[in-house]
Amino acid sequence: MATFIIAALVGIVVGLLSGLLGIGGGTIMVPLFRLAFGLDPIQATATSLFTIIPTSVSGLVKHARNKTSLPRVGLLCGLAGACLSPVGVWAATKSPGWAIMGATALVVAYSSITMFRKALAAPKKGEQEKKKEVPETQGRQEGFPSIKLTPAYCAKVALIGVVAGLLSGYVGVGGGFIMVPLFMTLLSIPMRLASGTSLIAVCILSVPGTIEQALLGNIHFLLGIAMAAGSIPGAFVGASMVKKVPERTLRFVFAGFLLVMALVLVANELGLIG
Repeated sequence: MATFIIAALVGIVVGLLSGLLGIGGGTIMVPLFRLAFGLDPIQATATSLFTIIPTSVSGLVKHARNKTSLPRVGLLCGLAGACLSPVGVWAATKSPGWAIMGATALVVAYSSITMFRKALAAPKKGEQEKKKEVPETQGRQEGFPSIKLTPAYCAKVALIGVVAGLLSGYVGVGGGFIMVPLFMTLLSIPMRLASGTSLIAVCILSVPGTIEQALLGNIHFLLGIAMAAGSIPGAFVGASMVKKVPERTLRFVFAGFLLVMALVLVANELGLIG
């Protein structure tokens, strides 16, 4: 019971970051499941993937109500990622634990550096209202110019989904930590819309990998359910905060969060933690 309560409380923090930053929360849950709850690497990644789905759905509902997501972009990205997620799971079952954690740390660190650069280049609060970035067609209701989902644009979206899907299955994360920076860099989607759009894709691409991990018996369902009990309301609250937090601040928070997670993973694999 104590473990269940602790996991639920941690889940609230995971959910807040998920809804606010557009991540499934796996980059927090994988290290926590391994370091705090003693799961082995494959169990940690599998349980994280299982928990990501309800967490992401909760944040997505709020983003949909606030119109801070681009459904068509998220849907296309998610479907492309869902095709490759099982491949990532298969690769993880064939890899040593240090390789899984090492791959996670490298990708997270790269995403952090990319986001820091975007944050430094972002307009400050007073300038932000005058200079808005460009997403897809429904952006008109948010005050953004409309663009067409051309074949080239869709190809970029699908490519992002494929990369996120592979990483999702391999390291047990939703892929939001890589999708959000790529949405901003390659598709010019602003952070507020990138977060909600990412959660749409995460909800979809996490499903096949989760099913595969469940069939392999790698998911610790009790811990996953406990974490979800806290992350579901947390994600709802986090998503409601998106419009209230300045774009530049969101980017810095996201970048800092990613950097800390990368360092934690590296320290753990070097035996400096736990």
